[in-house]
This record gives sequence, structure tokens and C-alpha cells, in this order.
Amino acid sequence: MTVWRDVIGQDSAVATLQRAAAEPASMTHAWLLTGPPGSGRSVAARAFAAALQCPNGGCGECRECRTALDGTHADVDVVATEGLSLKVSVIRDLVQLAALRPSVGKWRIIIIEDADRLTAFSDAPANALLKALEEPTPRTVWILCAPSLEDIIITIRSRSRHVRLRTPPVEAVAELLHRRDGIEMPMALYAARAAQSHVGLARRLARDEGARIRRRDVIALAGRIHGVGDAVGAAADLVSIADEESSAAATERDVAEKQRLMEMLGADPSARTQPPHIRSQISSLEKEQKARATRHSRDVLDRSLVDLLSVYRDALVVHSGAGLGLVNQDSLREVQALARSMSPEQLLGAMDAIGTARERIGLNVAPLLALEAMAITLRVPR
Repeated sequence: MTVWRDVIGQDSAVATLQRAAAEPASMTHAWLLTGPPGSGRSVAARAFAAALQCPNGGCGECRECRTALDGTHADVDVVATEGLSLKVSVIRDLVQLAALRPSVGKWRIIIIEDADRLTAFSDAPANALLKALEEPTPRTVWILCAPSLEDIIITIRSRSRHVRLRTPPVEAVAELLHRRDGIEMPMALYAARAAQSHVGLARRLARDEGARIRRRDVIALAGRIHGVGDAVGAAADLVSIADEESSAAATERDVAEKQRLMEMLGADPSARTQPPHIRSQISSLEKEQKARATRHSRDVLDRSLVDLLSVYRDALVVHSGAGLGLVNQDSLREVQALARSMSPEQLLGAMDAIGTARERIGLNVAPLLALEAMAITLRVPR
């Protein structure tokens, strides 16, 4: 058993990172791990951090490996924003941290899981990080994770060593769910295929019946859009599905966070009004929770669009007669009906429309407007 046991389907990337951990001449102060969502970028980053700290190059058993993997190692810091962007204040704090020598390990390692969010609304966070990369501190390693090279500004890319991850095979994801999470193999295979090899989403689909129901609702939309009214309704349904899932995930956690904050501040929860300093802390927490909810809703919505895209992809496969596996094998009737109703050109136009909607939402266009414009293009001839 090694630290790389959960990094599946990435033999080339693992070989590069293992060699760097074992040979000082192969090391550099900044690494950029890219790969599609669900490819295991953050898992690979933590495994690399553990291998760098481990006296045996990543045995997976020692204290250094265990603490680096679970995020409790004193010299391994992991940053993952729950908002739409990384704040410049967070990056400046990391730059100051990077200037310190390791306290107990061989390296001080800083992992930024959402490096693509450095420039979501401003270049200031990226520019703050750039200064640290231009003048690297000995024994400090930056590991940045992003979906693609294009998501990172060129000045940071040029100062980082790039390692590309790929989408793992469905069978490898299913085997991981079976081995690590104890999920029965048939369910693991369904979840891995439906999630298109996204490990985290496959795990959620396998364990959460509500998530499977919501996915089926999204898939069913493809065959129900015939007129403008249907299109407007489908767009509203997509937003509603995303909001419901986001609310279900956040409500209980938000209440618990507020209760903990009140206890820490020694406030009386039953009081009709709170002192100004407590109100200020509560307001700040609620602002963070709102930003987190917005991001989660956008992420769920984007995933719904990926699921919807897979239906048109499958219909195109059926049209072509290609011997490729279907993502939605369990919804074969809906896929075949869509293939009969739309030509290959119409299916490609629908896929383009979904891609455009994802881009617009990523650029902060109001989701409902972007989805309505998309859904009108998805109309199926009666």
C-alpha cells in the first residue's frame, strides 16, 4: 500500500511525481496539475505532498504519509475556496507562510486546489502569487490544481512544471468505489459510468438515492422540450434542481456553524438583539455562507448540464452506429427516442448550445437567462 493507491488511471503522471519525490534533481519549486473534473487532481496533489515528506518516498503507512493525506501535517497546507474566487488576502497570507522554513518535515508544501479561481474576478490574487513564484524560497513547494493550462495565467504557467492528468477508465473508478467505499460492483459500475468517471460524483451517485433521482429528472428533460413554453419550464426546472440540492447540502451545516459561532462568542441565542460585535461576526459568517451556497449551486447546475450533454452525445452515438459505450445505458429508451427525433446536425447544435450556456454561466451571466436561451435551441420536433 502506497500514497498513490487512490490515484487511479494516471500511470504517467504518477511516474513523474514519484521520480521527483525520489530524485532531488527532478524537483522544482512549483507544480501545476491539470485534468478534467473528477480526474483526481487534489488526490494526486496530496499524494505527492505525502511522498515528499515521507522518508521512504510515499510508503502510505508512516505518520508523515498519514498526516499529509488527511490534511493534518504541520508543513502541508491545503487551500480550497468555497466561494466563486480566491481572495487576494488569502494568497498574501500563503505567500508569507511560504517564506517560513519547514517546522517538522523536509518541505513546506502549499496546495491550492482551485487555482483556476485565482483570476475569477480580478488578477490581484494571481499577481500576489506570482511574486512568490518569481523568488522561490528554498524547501518550499507550491502545488497548483486546475482543469486546464488555459485556466492559469501564462506568467504562472511559465514558472511551474506541468503534469497532466486524464479521465480515468470507468472500470478503474468502479473498482476504487468497491475497494475503498464498500459499494457493490453493479452499483459502482453504474455510478462510474453515469458520472463519466468523475470519482467524487460517482461516489455520491452510488450512495445517495436523491442524487440519482435528480439526475434522472435532468436526463428526462431532453425529450420533453417541444415548444417555447416547454423550454422556459425546462430552464426553470434546471435552476430548481440545483437550488434544491444546494439547499439540502447547506441548511443543516449553516445552522450548525452559526450555533458554534454563538457559543464561541458567548452569545445568548434566545436574545432578541445581539451586541454590535456579535452582529458583525454573524453578518460576516452569513456572507461567507451565501457565497458558498452560490458556488455550490453553480457547480450543481454545471454538473446537470454535463449530464444533459451526455444524452445528446449518446443519441449521436446511436445515430452513427459507432461501437462506443453509452453513458446513459439505463435510459436507453430516452436516448433512442431522441436519436429518432433529431438529425446528427441538430444533436451537434444542441451540444453546442449546452456548451455555450456553461460558458455564459461561468462568466456570471444570470443562470436562468442562459438556460432559457439554451433550452429554446434544444426543442425536439413533435
